[in-house]
Amino acid sequence: MSDPSSINGGSVVAMVGKDCVAIGCDMRLGMQALTVSNDFPKIFQFNNAFLGLTGLATDVITLSEVFRYKVNLYNLREERKIEPETFANLVSSTLYEKRFGPYFVGPIVAGINSKSGDPYICGFDLIGCINFAKDFVVGGTSSDQLFGMCESLWEPNLEPDDLFETISQALLNAQDRDALSGWGAIVYVITKDKVVKRLLKTRQD
Repeated sequence: MSDPSSINGGSVVAMVGKDCVAIGCDMRLGMQALTVSNDFPKIFQFNNAFLGLTGLATDVITLSEVFRYKVNLYNLREERKIEPETFANLVSSTLYEKRFGPYFVGPIVAGINSKSGDPYICGFDLIGCINFAKDFVVGGTSSDQLFGMCESLWEPNLEPDDLFETISQALLNAQDRDALSGWGAIVYVITKDKVVKRLLKTRQD
């Protein structure tokens, strides 16, 4: 339990479908084995990009505000909305700035490019190295379980409804096998013309 990234628990997963992308997280905020809250979402929207942040809760809150500030500045300076690919590079450079005293987070970015309509997902380590993916990205204390569930359930070119079902089953079954994740979940399904947010009820133990 000495790892700062696992003190508060939490998990995030993102998946690519056919012209759509989904990102989901659990709702638990813990202090090691003690659950403090079941209303701590870890996904934040920045224009066309969604950011999932697992890890130390103080750094999750701090970084979400830092990115809100930087994205607002980008919008004012560029006079356009930030795209997921650009936002991923912003996340990477922000984390790398603090490499000698890093934020203890595992970010995941997901979104749809507003011009091309291509889905985009990627993950990062705590100093900003980008992990590009064409299928799914996982993070948090149940990442081992999520890898297994996603490898089993994911398949290419899923429609939005099928993608929602796949990511939900992967997330719920993975967090059931991890004591530091769970207590509810939120899933966003993103297509070019809309974003659907669903709150999942899960075991409260």
